[in-house]
Order: sequence, then structure tokens, then C-alpha cells
Amino acid sequence: MSNSDQLACERAWLCNLHDLPDGGARGFDPCETGRDTIFVVRRNGELRGYVDSCPHHPGAPMAWRKDAWLNARGTHIVCHGHGAQFDILTGACVLGPCLGQALTPVVLHVASGDEIWVRLSSPWEP
Repeated sequence: MSNSDQLACERAWLCNLHDLPDGGARGFDPCETGRDTIFVVRRNGELRGYVDSCPHHPGAPMAWRKDAWLNARGTHIVCHGHGAQFDILTGACVLGPCLGQALTPVVLHVASGDEIWVRLSSPWEP
């Protein structure tokens, strides 16, 4: 991986706020792996980002179809492979086979009032 590829993977623009409606979730592939590796949830105006990997079986994608990370009511993140449910704001497992575990968070940054960026390495450098 070249330095420019590494830099692109360390921080990446995801979308604008209006592209992610409140109460929704959307997946992204910031490192261009060919599948969504992180997802972002917007709830009550707050954003949370997580790695798309169930702690019950690390590496297992959680959505059953594109951008389907939430339960039908939009109140929890769901691993559709294992049935685990997670708190949107903390990523903690609240129901299922991985109680006591949590999703891996990613650092999000909103720039220019509307642009959602992700940082996959430290420290954040906009």
C-alpha cells in the first residue's frame, strides 16, 4: 500500500449529513476493500460509527442487506447473523450471545457543518 493509499484509508470523507437521514444507518468502505467495513447511525441528531464486525464472531458482517443495521423500530443495531442487539449510542450488546461485549467504535468528525469524515488511525488530522 502506498503512502497516499494509506493516508486515504486513515481518514476518509463518507458523505454529507443530508445523505444520512435521522433514524437511519448507512455502510461505507473507506479503505476500498469491496464491501462495507464500517457503518454510521444517525439518531436524534447524533452520529455513531462502528466497525462492521459482530463481537460474537469477529469479522462477520452484521447487516443482512445493504444499510440494514437497525431493527425494525430503529431502536437498536442488530447483527442479523447472530440476533445480537446493540445500544446505538454506546455499541454495548444488550441482547444476544455477546452480552458484556461491544462493537468497535470509529471516530467521526463533521467538517464544514455538513461533511462526515472518519478517522481510522490516530491522531485525527482534518
